[in-house]
Amino acid sequence: MTVTVSNLIKRFGHKNNLNAAVNDVSFVAPEGKVTTLLGPSGSGKTTVLRMIGGLEVPNGGSITVGDRDITKIPVRERGVGFVFQNYALFRHMTVADNVAFGLSVRKAPKEETRAKVAELLGLVQLSGYGHRFPGQLSGGQRQRIALARALATKPSVLLLDEPFGALDARVRVELREWLREFHEKTHVTTLLVTHDQEEALELSDHVVLLNEGKVAQAGSPHDLYDHPASPFVASFLGGANVLRTNDGEVHAYVRPHDVRLYKTPVPSSDQLEMGRVERLIRVGGYVKLLLTMPNGDPMSVQMTKQEFDLRGIERGDKVLVDVDDMKPFSRDYQI
Repeated sequence: MTVTVSNLIKRFGHKNNLNAAVNDVSFVAPEGKVTTLLGPSGSGKTTVLRMIGGLEVPNGGSITVGDRDITKIPVRERGVGFVFQNYALFRHMTVADNVAFGLSVRKAPKEETRAKVAELLGLVQLSGYGHRFPGQLSGGQRQRIALARALATKPSVLLLDEPFGALDARVRVELREWLREFHEKTHVTTLLVTHDQEEALELSDHVVLLNEGKVAQAGSPHDLYDHPASPFVASFLGGANVLRTNDGEVHAYVRPHDVRLYKTPVPSSDQLEMGRVERLIRVGGYVKLLLTMPNGDPMSVQMTKQEFDLRGIERGDKVLVDVDDMKPFSRDYQI
């Protein structure tokens, strides 16, 4: 089912001091695809998800699933499945009973419930774990059980609220890969909340980037990365450097991996700017550098370890800065 959010508003606070956490948000989550609500802390992404799920009541706007307006429909009647960061599994119930919980509430026949639980445990690659309790599982396994439970009632929409936030880095990567494969099997319309841009780029078919309660840009991961609509989008997604003219006007951006540094003169070096290396951070096979440019602006650079070793760059060095792929902003961008 396609999810359509139109002019959604949510305010929090006291009667005479209300603040808009979500301010006129509109977007479409395509049917059968993964749409990620991405943005910094406080951007409104979780509040939007909770309103879609019925856990928060909007102050304005509408939410439609397919051709059905669910804005004022109770949670149990919305046909959505919700997976939280902290799993929210019942510790006193076995894995099988946790998965079956929604079906039991709906008084589904026992044979049908057993068959569905077995099917879902197989789907999340945990067949044979039904007799265990949540405390006997790893974090990644518990999150997969939470997904199975959410799918048991055949929701038309699956809502994932930072589902990997409580997991360590290695498990996060493994579970992201698993979730992508899992979605290819189920094709359920999914909305995922995250602040992790790598997660969004890897998992999403469609991205809605929020900032200060508004949509900064929506589109495919490719669209947002290669054609950012504003300096905020460029810097948040991919950490682009925003370039300014001498009078301070924003005019272009460049990705950290598209910057080349030289310690010695190169052809046409008179056309290059000089920057000072303020910080070096070695991260596995690549190195991150932070420069200060002549106008005082910072410049982030990323290079391979081999290139870094070849250049012989050290903290405090003055280096020539060359840009491979500088892209201009249009004159009508919105910050």
